[in-house]
Amino acid sequence: MPSNDTLQRQRNLGGLIGIVVLVLGLGYHFFPNLFHAKPEDAAQRSVPVLPASVAGRGAAAGEPATEELNAGPPLTLAPTAVIAARLAREHEDLPKQLTPDPPKLRALLDRADKALADGRLAGGADSAAALYLQAVKDKADSRRAAQGVIDVRARLAAQTERDIALGNAEDADEHLTELRQLPSSGDDAARLSAALNTLVEVRPLLAKAAGLLQQGKADQPVGHSALDIYREVQRRDPQNAVAEQGILDVQHAVLDRALAAVAKNDFADADKVLAEAQAIRPGSQQLHDVRQRVAAMREARASIVLDQASSALDAGNVAMAKQLATQAQAISPQVAGLAAFNLQLTNAQLYDNHKPGQVFSDRYVDMTGQSPAMVVIPTGGFLMGAASSNGGRNASELPQHWVGITQGFAISRSAITVGQFRQFVRASGYVPDSVKHGGASVYDERSGTMRDDGNATWQDDYAGRKAAENLPVVNVSWADAKAYADWLSRRTGKTYRLPSEAEFAYALRAGTTTRYWWGDGTPKSKVENLTGSRDRSPSGRRWSHAFRDYGDGYWGPAPVMSFAPNPFGLYDMGGNVTEWTDDCWHDNFIHAPVDGSAWINPGCSTRVLRGGSWGSSPEQARSAWRQGANAGTRSGRVGFRVVRDL
Repeated sequence: MPSNDTLQRQRNLGGLIGIVVLVLGLGYHFFPNLFHAKPEDAAQRSVPVLPASVAGRGAAAGEPATEELNAGPPLTLAPTAVIAARLAREHEDLPKQLTPDPPKLRALLDRADKALADGRLAGGADSAAALYLQAVKDKADSRRAAQGVIDVRARLAAQTERDIALGNAEDADEHLTELRQLPSSGDDAARLSAALNTLVEVRPLLAKAAGLLQQGKADQPVGHSALDIYREVQRRDPQNAVAEQGILDVQHAVLDRALAAVAKNDFADADKVLAEAQAIRPGSQQLHDVRQRVAAMREARASIVLDQASSALDAGNVAMAKQLATQAQAISPQVAGLAAFNLQLTNAQLYDNHKPGQVFSDRYVDMTGQSPAMVVIPTGGFLMGAASSNGGRNASELPQHWVGITQGFAISRSAITVGQFRQFVRASGYVPDSVKHGGASVYDERSGTMRDDGNATWQDDYAGRKAAENLPVVNVSWADAKAYADWLSRRTGKTYRLPSEAEFAYALRAGTTTRYWWGDGTPKSKVENLTGSRDRSPSGRRWSHAFRDYGDGYWGPAPVMSFAPNPFGLYDMGGNVTEWTDDCWHDNFIHAPVDGSAWINPGCSTRVLRGGSWGSSPEQARSAWRQGANAGTRSGRVGFRVVRDL
């Protein structure tokens, strides 16, 4: 006999098993979803998918093969599993199951599940419909069986809907007959029956449209073309896939006419035909592809004409060169090399007695002296503003837009120096704002920030100390800068002024498109006076945000032309001091001039500053960076340079 200890252990084990069984039973009763697949899971069971596209066109017998146009992906319909999931009534109540399915019933349901997965939906004793219905009959409260019937009904409805969309009336009728035999299928059957009747109604129209398309009557004559009939079909049956494909076929035929016009160099007719194709099916892939082909052919033809224009210009026939260039631009406004050619043509006619890149000075007509050294800037164009890839950009630098610089101008080779500004003050008697109103904002070595100094003037440097003659003049207002330019105009008899923002940006970039005029990152050599991580202030301060591993040896402005010039031969355009421009400040470039002129609103008090300074962060040294400042601002970080009209 077992010992008392053994009996006690058996009793304890039996009690534990009893508790587990009771917990499982209660859980099954109150939370059956934990033990059965959810209805939506059943809708995701794999099922064979019908062909997903309408058959493409084929050449008629005896017709020569023609080049196939890439019309993009074929017209497709959603897989039947997706349609079935949409059609399944998730809100339909399933029976409340009181007892688990017995093994025999589970075996029957396994067979039904396999039939459903194999696509044997209805039509025989081994079909999914027959097996699920038998399971429901054997056990009315089986949720799995009830869900299976719902799945079969949804799949049959999906098959029927797909057949109708593809124009397969016979298959649709067969599936509809099978659907009607299932319980609760009345609504789906009625809806699909109406759709099938519509299909039967439009099939003769589809056949007629296909015939007209083969006869070449794709979109003409109006009212009696394949396009008209296909659209009539879509009016009666908006979801008809065959009609949709037919309309794409019509567009294909029209696009062929556009290519034929281009082959004859008739680009005007090609544009007209492309507009007709656009009206047939806007935004189609084949329309996009043909437009690209037409653009490429247009570009090639325009390039040939532009080469002829270059030859005429080389021969000295400027009039013929201009005429041919106009023809090339009419063919393709974006033809490669057009901007460069226009630049050559402009250089042949502009700049008076100067050439792009030339450095000159104007002598004063009524006193000893001459203007600052000026550099002739070539005409051309550029994208003004920040590109999408330009990190650190802000809304004021958008939208990026094309600006054409068509008027020749020269800009001072460096910022105006203290010595040059002193000559102006002495000769004119002008009283700068820093003297008239008192003070400027200068650098405070103790705090490492800019502070107001009531005693600082244009004669002082960035820190309020007496400035050397070859340093860029700072602590000057916009009015001070303009007064200097006006004085130069009177002394030389030429037109001097402050640069427009567009002119400054164009001269700063100097033909580059990178983040900075020297590239996209930290300079490899000393190209500008910038904030570098290797720079140190007199007391040993470092920049908290600077170009890594860069040092130029200056904390504050450097003497002008201490570093490398940019590709236009200009110094300190991206560093040293930020500079005044003639423009009024606007929050963005919407409606900005595109001809390089200044954007001025009468009476504005805020002007545009351009170019980085000795204290600018890397983001503020970008070629696209801009800032607005009160015109009366006087700062140890702000100077200016001048422009001369040619």
